[in-house]
Amino acid sequence: MSDLLSFAVSAHGGLDRWNTFQAIEARMAVGGGIFAAKRNPGLQNDVTYRIRTHEERVAIDRFSAPDRRVNFVPSLLTLESLGGDLIEVRDDPRSAFAGQTEESPWDTLHVAYFTSYALWTYLNLPFLYTWPGFVTEEVGPWHENGEEWRRLKATFPETVASHSVEQVTYFGPDGLMRRHDYTVDVLGGAPGANYTTNYKDVQGIQIPTTRRVYAYDVNGQMIPDPLLVSIDIESVILRK
Repeated sequence: MSDLLSFAVSAHGGLDRWNTFQAIEARMAVGGGIFAAKRNPGLQNDVTYRIRTHEERVAIDRFSAPDRRVNFVPSLLTLESLGGDLIEVRDDPRSAFAGQTEESPWDTLHVAYFTSYALWTYLNLPFLYTWPGFVTEEVGPWHENGEEWRRLKATFPETVASHSVEQVTYFGPDGLMRRHDYTVDVLGGAPGANYTTNYKDVQGIQIPTTRRVYAYDVNGQMIPDPLLVSIDIESVILRK
């Protein structure tokens, strides 16, 4: 690991402790302007994400209705009842975004795919960057909110579904994440600056319980309006 990645991983609880857990279970609300713009808001006002920490796999309970569940792996997305009855299935779900424009609406499974890989990425950071296949390097510092933030550029392997191949995470003087930048391939390369706040110590791991995502300009400055995505975690537990 690079010096910065080692510092950040230690600040978030350490890799040895993280590796004792197999899953994250988090009850949350996910909203924001993206879903209104894509004409499918309100699907995740009260959902529970169950995210694997060592493989890219997600389940979302109460997605779109109290009795429904999404199951996600990068190659397959399903919507089913909580009793296991299959409602809808999509093979190769990323291909469903091909040919879309900024004005194209999203259906329920578009939303499910986008938020599944996004939340899986977010909740596994910064430990995700220690996986085989990730390439990281420290780039120049950034000044915001009266602090100097160190920045880590990560190149994702092709085997991991996420927003984009290159992403940059900013860490404060305490080693905790402050901001996470990327462009969103399924939104035509739209930029996102994801701010993390309200950290909670969860079984020895530091997890931010509030996220706010905005666009950023050509100079990297956050554009405060509109709020693109909001994530508010009500409760979270790590499972072995």
